[in-house]
Amino acid sequence: MTVTADPRDSVAAALEADHVESHLHPVSSFDLADHPMPTGREEIWRFTPLKRLAGALDDAPGDEGALSVETIGDASYVVGSLAPGQAPRGEALVPDDRASALASLHAGDAVHVRIPADAELTEPIGHRLTGVAGKRSHRHTVIEAGTHSRATYVLDHRGSGVHAGNVEVVVGDGADLTVVSLQDWDDDAVHVGTHEAVVGRDARYRHIVVTFGGSVVRTSSNVHYAGPGGEAELLGLYFADAGQHFEHRLFVDHNAPRTKSNVSYKGALQGERARTVWIGNVLIRKVAEAIETYEENRNLVLTDGCQADSVPNLEIETGEIEGAGHASATARFDDEQLFYLRSRGVSDEEARRLVLHGFFQDLIRKIGLPELEEKLTAAVEDELARNVAGKVL
Repeated sequence: MTVTADPRDSVAAALEADHVESHLHPVSSFDLADHPMPTGREEIWRFTPLKRLAGALDDAPGDEGALSVETIGDASYVVGSLAPGQAPRGEALVPDDRASALASLHAGDAVHVRIPADAELTEPIGHRLTGVAGKRSHRHTVIEAGTHSRATYVLDHRGSGVHAGNVEVVVGDGADLTVVSLQDWDDDAVHVGTHEAVVGRDARYRHIVVTFGGSVVRTSSNVHYAGPGGEAELLGLYFADAGQHFEHRLFVDHNAPRTKSNVSYKGALQGERARTVWIGNVLIRKVAEAIETYEENRNLVLTDGCQADSVPNLEIETGEIEGAGHASATARFDDEQLFYLRSRGVSDEEARRLVLHGFFQDLIRKIGLPELEEKLTAAVEDELARNVAGKVL
């Protein structure tokens, strides 16, 4: 008798055997001792202004009353809480830096959001978090999307204080989940956050990060796959003003065959000591044959005194891929575009506004949420209004 092995078993075994640490990504561990206080010489911390983190990396619990929480949309999908080690908590996210480990340790029970299998939510759900000045908070959220479900979850950050937060996302087979994270903090807030998703077989995951507010905001958005056929799209938009430091770090781990990823982040900077950092890491493991991936980051510098760092990294361990690439650019206003508009009677101020809108608009249209698109367009207008006349490049 001939016994034929199920090819899915061999894929699963390969996934498990091939899931080893990469130099693009630090060691993951729940033990805080494995994440010592950084010095700034570590690769994952060398861009971060550690002295401005206001104690966010100190091993201390959060302050009482530091964070108020408001539910967005239907609250019935917030089904309870998860203690450390209680599934599905820990299925997607194992802390990969000190901030993530502290959030996991001091958040206590995680907020559990569950979308049942086959459910299709027509309206976004989520939470609005408002921090209090001078206080420290921690939070861990687990979002579980059942098989063949469809939903959008929005996490809206505002207010002040120091916040460390984890978002753990489990996307079931065939599910379609969008997660939106808005950082609209007051100018003195500090935020360090880690979002980690595991994408199931033939599932689709969209992750959207929008950062406009805060003194220092550092977010890490990571994705890996639980089986073949998964797709991930990571979109980001940010606008840094004088003195603000916005750092966005991404890691896409193609640890399964026939998976896809697309990363597109765009940012603008204006004002003295405005700083943005974008780190895009993509790892294609040996088992990940027939995958497709592309990542890009574009930055538009509006005034003198700004700095934008953009570092794309692509590590490929197999030659059997469909396509892989990356792009990065940092530039001032396009003189040709401005000249074209001026020659048709458009004022300098209006010309710059139109160019900036064109820069962001193609990305905003990709979001696919009309209410959020309108909000972002208005936010760009508001940021433009803060420009000092005559200092735009």
